[in-house]
Amino acid sequence: MNRTPTMPRLPATAQRDSFPRRAARLLLSGPASLTSTAARWAVTLLAVAGAGLLVWSGVIHLQLWSDGYRSISVIGPLFLIQGIASIVLAVALVAFRRLVLLAAGAVLAVATAAGLLLSAGIGLFGYQESLAVPYAETSLAVEFTSAAVLAAAAAIVLAAPLLRRRS
Repeated sequence: MNRTPTMPRLPATAQRDSFPRRAARLLLSGPASLTSTAARWAVTLLAVAGAGLLVWSGVIHLQLWSDGYRSISVIGPLFLIQGIASIVLAVALVAFRRLVLLAAGAVLAVATAAGLLLSAGIGLFGYQESLAVPYAETSLAVEFTSAAVLAAAAAIVLAAPLLRRRS
């Protein structure tokens, strides 16, 4: 009788745990996935603080849009979009506190600050800004702080699976 060796079968859960599933599970993880109560509280507090800073940034941009930036081609609509997106993202962050939202908030904050710095330095979409305008310094401080706070929360969520593996 001629028998050919067969490959050992993986458990059904291991077969289903593909990279896209693991990545999606990680991106959708939040404070509830953390084993430490202190880590859960830290992520929650950082997410709420970051959301508050995103709202502040959004309000600054909506105020500037209503004060006259709306008449500037391309820049005006971007101020409106940034203001609305920051507030909507902040609400979603407070409601769900997922890694993907923490990362999106940090990216939005850095991109907004980078846009201001580019506009002040070399110009953006044909518009040259100055850091001497109202809210420029406040906006930069709020956006970089927001990015740091949200990145810290994201780092805690990202570190949780690594810490569990070491235990």
